[in-house]
Amino acid sequence: MNAILVPQRAPAAPWSLRFAVFAAVLLAVSGAGHRFGLVETVPFFWLLGISGMLAFAGLALGVIALVQIWEHGSSGASVASAGILIAAIALAPYGVSALRLVGHPRLIDISTDLDHPPEMPFAVAARRGGMNAVATSISQEDRALQEAAYPEVAGRRYEHTADKVLEVVRSMMQDRGWQPRGPQGQQLAGGSSSLEGLAHSFFLGFPADVAIRIEDDQTATFVDMRSTSRYARHDLGDNAARIQRFLNELDERMALLAAI
Repeated sequence: MNAILVPQRAPAAPWSLRFAVFAAVLLAVSGAGHRFGLVETVPFFWLLGISGMLAFAGLALGVIALVQIWEHGSSGASVASAGILIAAIALAPYGVSALRLVGHPRLIDISTDLDHPPEMPFAVAARRGGMNAVATSISQEDRALQEAAYPEVAGRRYEHTADKVLEVVRSMMQDRGWQPRGPQGQQLAGGSSSLEGLAHSFFLGFPADVAIRIEDDQTATFVDMRSTSRYARHDLGDNAARIQRFLNELDERMALLAAI
């Protein structure tokens, strides 16, 4: 009777897959929960950290399993490879965030007017423990960082009445689902108007307060915008991108009105 030798499975292989799958599921479920307002932001940060550690452990165990298979002829290569693949997919958002962390300055408050940023009284009232405070002015250090990194972030001037610009801005905020804060178009000193709203990042829904100021000097209408993150110490470039997308679309809409 001939003996049949069955290679022993690499012990790290199944654990690699378990860790990777759990990390991916945790990331997907917690990310969706935060995006749709079912998970608070601070607990979500903890879940992100746990998911990242589990995914990294799954990746490391998968590599260890492949080494065991190579050295001892163990089985389980397909299981270890699946664990590595799933772990890599789960770690992909962390890699993208790391690149953005390096590629953008450490800022959380971006404004088109650095001398007199739009005021955010309703955002100030909404901020509480654990959230970033809303600054009354832009520091010289942050100002230098913004001017160097985002020179294109600037206010707009339109040859339209303030009421028409206000109407278009309000419509655009509604289209984006930005939750209004306070009267949408409250009058400020000097005859200017202000709108505030709560925006969220597209993928994971991190909140940021936005304020848009519309000023009429009788010859033209000026628009300035501010976006400030509620959490974390780095916005990964989200606030500047939000302002640029909004103002670029506003340019297009106002150009269409001018052509009518």
